Amino acid sequence: MSTTAPWDDLVAAALLGTERRTPPVTPRPGQDPPAALLDAAALSTLRRRAGLRPAAARPAPSPAPEDPRPPLPPAARSRLAMLLAGRSASGGGRRSAPDLAELLPQWLTMANQYGYQAPPALLPALLEAARARTDLRPEALALGGPRALWLARLNPEWKFALRTGGAGRAAETLAEAEAPAGAEAGDPADGEAAVAVPAGVRRQWEEGLFAERVSLLAAVRHRDPEVGLALLGSTWSTERAEDRLMFLDSLRDELSPSDEPFLEQALADRSRNVRATAAELLSALPGSALASRMAERSRACVSLDSGTITVEAPAECDSAMQRDGVVAKPPSGRGERAWWFGQLVEATPLECWSGWFGGRGAAEIVALPVADGWQADLHAAWCRAAVRQRNVEWSRALLGAPVAPPAAPPTASTGPGGTGGAGAGAPAAAQAAQAAPSWRDPAKLLSALPPDERAQWVADFIAAHGLSDAFRLLGVCAVPWAEPLGRAVVDALDIARDAGSYPWSFSGVMGLAERCLDPDQADRLEVLTAISDEPEDGSPGAGSYWSEAFQRLVGTLRLRAAMRRELEPPDAAAARPAPPP
Repeated sequence: MSTTAPWDDLVAAALLGTERRTPPVTPRPGQDPPAALLDAAALSTLRRRAGLRPAAARPAPSPAPEDPRPPLPPAARSRLAMLLAGRSASGGGRRSAPDLAELLPQWLTMANQYGYQAPPALLPALLEAARARTDLRPEALALGGPRALWLARLNPEWKFALRTGGAGRAAETLAEAEAPAGAEAGDPADGEAAVAVPAGVRRQWEEGLFAERVSLLAAVRHRDPEVGLALLGSTWSTERAEDRLMFLDSLRDELSPSDEPFLEQALADRSRNVRATAAELLSALPGSALASRMAERSRACVSLDSGTITVEAPAECDSAMQRDGVVAKPPSGRGERAWWFGQLVEATPLECWSGWFGGRGAAEIVALPVADGWQADLHAAWCRAAVRQRNVEWSRALLGAPVAPPAAPPTASTGPGGTGGAGAGAPAAAQAAQAAPSWRDPAKLLSALPPDERAQWVADFIAAHGLSDAFRLLGVCAVPWAEPLGRAVVDALDIARDAGSYPWSFSGVMGLAERCLDPDQADRLEVLTAISDEPEDGSPGAGSYWSEAFQRLVGTLRLRAAMRRELEPPDAAAARPAPPP
């Protein structure tokens, strides 16, 4: 048999097949051509490898850093391995087993609450899960800690961890900066003293990628808002417009009156979007100069005559209004004056209205009649102001009673002559549409209320209206759902089952219930897993489908309860109250 056949000829014969191309080798007696081809390929491969010269050894990587956090309990470690292995399971078809992909985020959150470290052997699978799902990255990298970042530097596919991990490195740098030695000052605004920025943070800010810098700014702002503002101001004039917009938006969570001078300067930015965002942030500070200017403009537009609110919208949008963030051109279908008026009201501190309207409270003001069809525009602007200013009293008043009809789809008002409210001469149908609470967005207003009050309002809403309009409302409630919200959701699902409908219409709510119900409710819900009698006018086979859906719900709740027990230290498990009957 010839053993000198070129490697390329062997590959070509293998690709085309020995029936179409005769191999460039001579078979042994009794050997067929495919076997001869494979023998020649094996010999050629061995010859090629033996002829390679050894490459220079690469330097060994630095040792992985130590992680001082406690390791996971053995049961929790096994649970994490199971969740990571089952995260990519398909979700189609009828299933009564829990969805492991949806349980992984909850497990990571609980593990980080107890301050555990990830097992080193599971770090690659954890990074792979975070690479596939961006929503897992913050919690996965928090659990992975410094070792996950060390490992990510060795694999280009895990570069996302180095960008997302900038926040953790920033917090460490700030924590180590106990003295001003080695710090640099940011560029102060006029009349302000310079704020020291640690040299390590400044270096990360100047050298990092954009995503790293966003995480860095958020971390610095969370620990020391003034240092974060000084860091941003040091390079503000050289940033791109789109980057300035993202950086400015990151100030939202830690917004304080000390940010006002910087935001006032941003009102003169060359980017319209940056100016608008700066104006929005300033209006969320009730004591800011911009809020006072907006209040003066709103006061000139609104008055109270004989118990009725009258509105005279601004006739023009001058340059001063535009500098303060008022957008001159309205969207399609909106009148100019109504558009300008709404922007003034939503930027006005809500505390002003009580003084203007004789000391009335928010509920009394909201109940006042509004002349000439301006109620929808005025109340919609108050809703946006309540959400922006996180005002509990006004949010509660604008929400109204949960038994009221759900909000109708919003309708754009063009007003008299296309420039204001509906007008006295509007058709009866149009007046009826404006009388409906189309201006109200309950989900956003609920976000300003305390968690317990939020849960109670949504529970009462579900009891009055069912689940059809409750999906967005459930999404803003704290997890796990506080009672009586969980009971209201389960009761509504039980009512839908008794009505004979299929559970697919409520799949979104059922998915939320699996993630948000208190796990201690699993035993109480066991009775719902039985197949119920189907009504005569019900959907065929709906009872068995509902049984499977409730089996999956109960199974998921029990699995979540087991996950919690596996992660809890002994003292935490003993302090947890017993489940309600």
